[in-house]
Order: sequence, then structure tokens, then C-alpha cells
Amino acid sequence: MEKLTLNAPSAKGEIYIGKGAVQKYLRDLTVGQKNFVLTDDNVYALYKDFFAEYFSDAEVFVMPAGEENKNFITLQRGAEKMIAAGLRRTSRLFAVGGGVVGDVGGLLAALYMRGINYVQVPTTLLAQVDSSVGGKTAIDFVGVKNVLGAFYQPQTVLVDPMFLGTLPKREWKCGVGEIVKYAALSEDIFAKLYAGKDKLFHTEFLASLTADCIRHKAGVVERDERELGERKSLNVGHTTGHAIELFYGLSHGESVLYGMKAETVVAINRGVCEKEYGEKLLSIVESALLLAPQSSPDFTRFCAAALLAKSDKKNGEDGKIVMSVAKTAGEWNLLALPEKEYVTEITEALL
Repeated sequence: MEKLTLNAPSAKGEIYIGKGAVQKYLRDLTVGQKNFVLTDDNVYALYKDFFAEYFSDAEVFVMPAGEENKNFITLQRGAEKMIAAGLRRTSRLFAVGGGVVGDVGGLLAALYMRGINYVQVPTTLLAQVDSSVGGKTAIDFVGVKNVLGAFYQPQTVLVDPMFLGTLPKREWKCGVGEIVKYAALSEDIFAKLYAGKDKLFHTEFLASLTADCIRHKAGVVERDERELGERKSLNVGHTTGHAIELFYGLSHGESVLYGMKAETVVAINRGVCEKEYGEKLLSIVESALLLAPQSSPDFTRFCAAALLAKSDKKNGEDGKIVMSVAKTAGEWNLLALPEKEYVTEITEALL
């Protein structure tokens, strides 16, 4: 088991990674205060015994699963439950689930009485390697992803592979999408993933990369918690990915893979990404897209999706659409395109 300490400017948090992390640390975290648990109906159905064992005295709010429920309605219902449960500033919130639960739970913790402690217990590969760490909390609003939120660090993150055995293949694919993102940013992760791209469904192989991904992200967050500079690198594949996710209804991880594919092709064509390196990165992306395959979306309709990319909060004030793209091993860059050029080049890259 590995312990990392994230020393963000706003708060310090402890991250425990490895088999047995929940058993060793969770019970102690529930002692000494009133607790509130947020999870979704999928996780609750799978782990009723887990909730009974660790949270028998806590108020458990079970939200509907899915990105479409990361909204004001769920946020309001959660806040109402917290008030009804009599939570105080000394209380603690536990977000037990995937990225959606972590986003909503973190935002509830940030808002309730101007901020209470919270713990992330990520149950999906995507949440374990990425979204549970770093303090980004948010809901979607008026069709814009993560536009209302706060930077608010969890006190503790427990990353335990005990939950991964119940993941459907498509959820594995989601997590792999984020791991590939880290490969685009870290020379070491890239080398490991490129050498093992035929093992993208091997639990032990992917779990072996979890700490590497978290360690990379923690370092970035410590240097740039509020995404004013280096943290923008973590948006590789996400400008186009978010548009695909919202317009086509694909999962986040799958959408990021398609976004990374298209943006890398555009970056190579424009001379921003080194060609040999970019082609190796694309080979990893293509291997990941073959996991749990489904029919490819009709990307000839991407022009409509591009309206969502245009509204993305990452974009600049000059109206250009901004992408974070891989440059070469361990290096990245920003690539900004006028809307018409973005639509044309991304659509061609997706087809």
C-alpha cells in the first residue's frame, strides 16, 4: 500500500492507494462526528453489506446513477438531506462511487455551511486514477459540463481495488481513457502503457498504473491548484471529449479517447505534436477504443457538437477553441483554433 500527501495551497490531503486501504482506514474516519454518505443506486445495490458495515449510523443519500443526474436537482436533494440529518461544520461527508458521485459529493461538502470535511472512496477505475484526486467539484448546467463548481480538496482519498471486480467492461474503458491521458503527459507512464497496450483489460496491469497517475496529478495540483497554467495539461482530449460526451451521450472515458484521437491528429497535422511520438500515442488510443467495442457515432454531425466545445470553460476570450495537446514524450502545449477551422479539422480527424 502506498500513501501520498497532496499539499495543495488550499488544503492538505492524504491519499492511500492499494488493496486493503478501505479496511485499514475507513472505520477510523467515521469516528468522532456525524457522517453523511453520498452514493448512487448502482453502487448501493452492489455493496449493501459494505454500507451496513461502515455506515450503519450515517445518513445515506442514494442518488440516481449517470451523468444526466449531475445537476441542480440532485444537489438540492442532497443538501436537503444534509440539513434534515442535522449535519454541522464538524460533520464529514463520504462520497462513495464514481466520478459523478465524487463531483456532486465534493460540491455538497464545499457548499454546506461554507465547507465541511469530506472523504473520497472511488469505486470506478476512472475515479481511482483521476477524478477523486485534485479537488475539482462540479455539476453540469444548461448543457455545459462542469460549469458550476468549486476547487475543494478532500481530506482523505481511499483508492482500493476491492471495488473494481464488479465493473462492467465499459467502465474499464472509461478508466483506460484517463490513463491514456496521463500517458500523453508522463514519459514513464507512456513507456509502460505503450509496452503493455495489449494488456488494457488486465486488472493487475491497470492497477499497477494507478499510483503513477495519481502521483503525476498530485504534483500538478500542488503547483497549479486552480488551473491557471500547468493544470490545463490535464485537459488533454477533454475539449473535444466533453463535446462528444454531451452531444452523443457516450461515457466520459470513451469520449476522452475519441477527443484525444482527433486532437492528436490535428496537432500532428499542424506540426504541434511530434509525428513519430503522436503516432505511437494514437496506437495506444486505438487499442483502448477496441475495448468493449460498439458502433462508432456518426461524427459527420460533429458540427452540432462543436457548439458545445465552443461553450467549454477552457476556451479563451478571443472566441477560439482551445485544446491541450501532447507535444512529445512528457511535453504538452495549448492549441487554439478559430471555430470553423476547429470544426473542419476535428471532423476530418474523427472520420
